[in-house]
Amino acid sequence: MNNKLSNNEHDFVDVTEKVPLRRAIPLSIQHLFAMFGASVLVPLIFRVDPTTVLFFNGVGTLLYAFITRKKIPAYLGSSFAFIAPVLSLYNQGYDFQTIQGGFVAAGVAFSIIAIIVGYTGMGWINKLFPPAAMGAIIAIIGLELAGNAADMAGFPVGGSNSPTLNTTWVIVSMVTLITVILCNVLLKGFLKVIPILIGVVVGYITAYFMGLVDFNSVNNASFFATPNIKLAHFNINAILTILPATFVVIAEHVGHLKVTSSIVGKDLTKDPGLHKSLLGDGLSTIISGMFGSVPTTTYGENIGVMALTKVYSVYVICGAGLISIILGFSGKMSALISTIPTPVIGGVSFLLFGTIATSGLRTFIEEKVDFAKSRNLILTSVIFIVGLSGIKLTLGNMEMKGMGLATIVAIVLSISFIIFDKLGIMNETE
Repeated sequence: MNNKLSNNEHDFVDVTEKVPLRRAIPLSIQHLFAMFGASVLVPLIFRVDPTTVLFFNGVGTLLYAFITRKKIPAYLGSSFAFIAPVLSLYNQGYDFQTIQGGFVAAGVAFSIIAIIVGYTGMGWINKLFPPAAMGAIIAIIGLELAGNAADMAGFPVGGSNSPTLNTTWVIVSMVTLITVILCNVLLKGFLKVIPILIGVVVGYITAYFMGLVDFNSVNNASFFATPNIKLAHFNINAILTILPATFVVIAEHVGHLKVTSSIVGKDLTKDPGLHKSLLGDGLSTIISGMFGSVPTTTYGENIGVMALTKVYSVYVICGAGLISIILGFSGKMSALISTIPTPVIGGVSFLLFGTIATSGLRTFIEEKVDFAKSRNLILTSVIFIVGLSGIKLTLGNMEMKGMGLATIVAIVLSISFIIFDKLGIMNETE
């Protein structure tokens, strides 16, 4: 096929096909817009420099393309799976550099699992985390954050620093939320892919007129600035709190790769291979965590853009990565993004955190989990209570709770059921 894009709806640009520069640039910018709102939201929640995160997202995307031999069109953006453990560590008094050490460990674990998968396949992960367990763990990630979303939106919650309703914040957050909802249900085409970005823009404008935006930092910022590099510090408690989220990202990664394979019409789990895809994501997370950014993951928003445009070229994705790297050197952009008020993030988080929880519930449906079977009912029930009850397990200076503790319980229960199966003493078949 040639490099020209046709108006024929059945034509497409293949994965390894190059696109003329005049077309590649706007297509790459389109991918950047698709991931921008969601990917920038994570560093804003973590209170770190968003342009540094954009820089390492771009680096990770290019590294991923190299490791997968330019055969998988995937943008690596900021992962939401780590929000709950990170906020938990902040509440315990840890600084971000110590949290980065957990990100590095997660990347190392991710990479080790990628190598194992290359030799053994995914079967053992499916055994450790059957759908009844994985769905519950994913749901817990979102449900754990419900109080944070309400707090950022200006609503009083138990243990909140805001004991009374903040009317101004609530107005801004609800305008933002309503905008995102309307964009999701009313818009079509590419605009439907960027509801978070549109919601943030509308919420930002509302916040400006409500007196919540201060441009002094933007006026004082330089046009050029180097990424805010900070080396990771390592702490065993931070590492153990962060690590369980690795398995959630792996499950998300595998799902995204299957969807991408369906869209481009090639089995990418075989060529270049699931293990190479996992390794690319793992190494990207190691680099990001080591130098001051957040863990990465493949982005569903960009998969949606490919499905809409039928442009699957990995070169277009790499172009988005290059633009993301360039943005990492913009001092004005960093200052501007940092002026986004908390209630705007709170409004988006209402839907975002709920969507994470719903994704877990969707796992039960898509995987046809049979809760008439005792093992499935027990896994989901116990994991929910352990993860949402506030139970803490303290060993010396290490503390496990929430999603982390629920993941450990899931592993113990799954291994127990596997042993019972091998011994032939289970009263129902798997």
